[in-house]
Amino acid sequence: MLLTGAEIVLECLKEQGVDTIFGYPGGAILNIYDALYKYKKDFNHILTSHEQGAAHAADGYARATGKTGVCFATSGPGATNLVTGIATAYMDSVPVVAITANVAVSLLGKDTFQEIDIAGVTTPITKHNFIVKDVNLLADTIRKAFLIAGSGRPGPVLVDIPKDVTGNKAEYKPKKIAPIKRLTSTIKKEDIEKAVEIINKAEKPFIFVGGGAVISGASKEIIELAEKINAPVADSLMGKGAYPGTDAGYTGMLGMHGTKASNYGVSECDVLITIGARFSDRVTGNTARFAENAKVVQFDVDPAEINKNIRTDASVIGDVREILKKVNPLVKAKRSKTWFKHVSDYSKKYPLKVPSGFNGPFIIDEIYKITKGKAIITTDVGQHQMWAAQYYKYTKPRTFLSSGGLGTMGYGLGACIGAKVGQPDKCVINIGGDGCFRMNMNELATASRHNIPIIQVCINNHVLGMVRQWQTLFYEKRYSQTILDDKVDFVKVAQGLGVDAVRVSSREEFTKALKKAIKSGKPYVIDCDIDRDEKVWPMVAPGASISEVFDEKDVKAKKNSAK
Repeated sequence: MLLTGAEIVLECLKEQGVDTIFGYPGGAILNIYDALYKYKKDFNHILTSHEQGAAHAADGYARATGKTGVCFATSGPGATNLVTGIATAYMDSVPVVAITANVAVSLLGKDTFQEIDIAGVTTPITKHNFIVKDVNLLADTIRKAFLIAGSGRPGPVLVDIPKDVTGNKAEYKPKKIAPIKRLTSTIKKEDIEKAVEIINKAEKPFIFVGGGAVISGASKEIIELAEKINAPVADSLMGKGAYPGTDAGYTGMLGMHGTKASNYGVSECDVLITIGARFSDRVTGNTARFAENAKVVQFDVDPAEINKNIRTDASVIGDVREILKKVNPLVKAKRSKTWFKHVSDYSKKYPLKVPSGFNGPFIIDEIYKITKGKAIITTDVGQHQMWAAQYYKYTKPRTFLSSGGLGTMGYGLGACIGAKVGQPDKCVINIGGDGCFRMNMNELATASRHNIPIIQVCINNHVLGMVRQWQTLFYEKRYSQTILDDKVDFVKVAQGLGVDAVRVSSREEFTKALKKAIKSGKPYVIDCDIDRDEKVWPMVAPGASISEVFDEKDVKAKKNSAK
């Protein structure tokens, strides 16, 4: 059938099973939005308040559902406003297809009004991108975009379409889209055998899981391996939920704000089995001293991650769930629980305790208790993000959504909206600090416009908390430009944007407010007034080994010994 380019775009999205689009219209993309009017029964379009919000919402939708998220933006500033969201998705391996429009083909390269080379801009932060100058190539290009975004190590793909291409007509032939296959061709028998040999010789094995374990859905296989070899399990920020946080073998997060049990355990183990993790600097600390007593076995879908930051003794490339399906039957069961008990004793000796008073850890712990651990938690970036990772026990994958790689302040609210749209039956809560909330609170208008019942918990300490923590510990309390004392009233702002809101400053007030927010079935903001000098513990100083992890007691002891 003969269709316009705009109609072809929407038909291709239908082919892919897309049901939701996040976007913002403009001149160059008008043909697509005009066609969308005719296709409005086929798609749920969420009009965001800003294009960056659309990108983060598509990202949150993808992380929460496992599907590919889709966002639309017009040319020029509309397209460039997507960039931070695209980069966020790229760093965390999130499948997103961003469709932008551009000026007509004849006007490209002439500094036309609202023209930008968005393909050139986004080349370093996409798996691939396209500019489609011929309407006859449009359908196959969009199909390629979805295949690339969702295959292997997922990631964002951008398709830029000049306005005249969206108006031109071409013959469109529907195509049945085959499911994307898991990457198994790279899984080599000899690599499996080498990895298994090392694991079978281990007396002190430790398992470290990352975001790849969540993406591949490898939870069952990880649990099976851990139980078979009596190995403790730690995770990265991106790996939350891949292994149940309530399990006796779970030791907590690894790295800069990881638990002492995880950091000591990895430092003392003789074999470190790393599943879908990329050895970020926030995990490893001083790489020369990371897991220095261990042989490192790494399972990952991306060959570029092998030996990039940490040298491995064995590695297997491919989908990590498929790798574990081959590894687990070959691994010998270990009867001794001496090592497991040793690391478990660290967990008992150095537990994460909720301090007295009204503070970030209490807020997260209370959210966990009230939601019974069944909520989807999104976060912005900073102290609140670390508390959300430490004090909420994630038992299932795709329930903790956070900007791990790029560390994007302003990510959380858009992602929260996307996650709620993708998982409407789940309670979805965004944990943000006041510094981050300022960057994305315009998306409250999106939640109120579409009546999306998300809950925004603003942990408000009136400072840029994590930066202030570093200034306190490493910059002799020179609080340069991190104090946010001003006249901004988040409750009034939220109410002005059509969202119910309340300010709380005690445990009792917060508990009451959260229960009311959940029961309301409407978007809700809870502004939590806490002390500005609350800190995230434990911590590893930059450049130090993770075995040198310290907490508040250690800091006080060091000060006392220096007197």
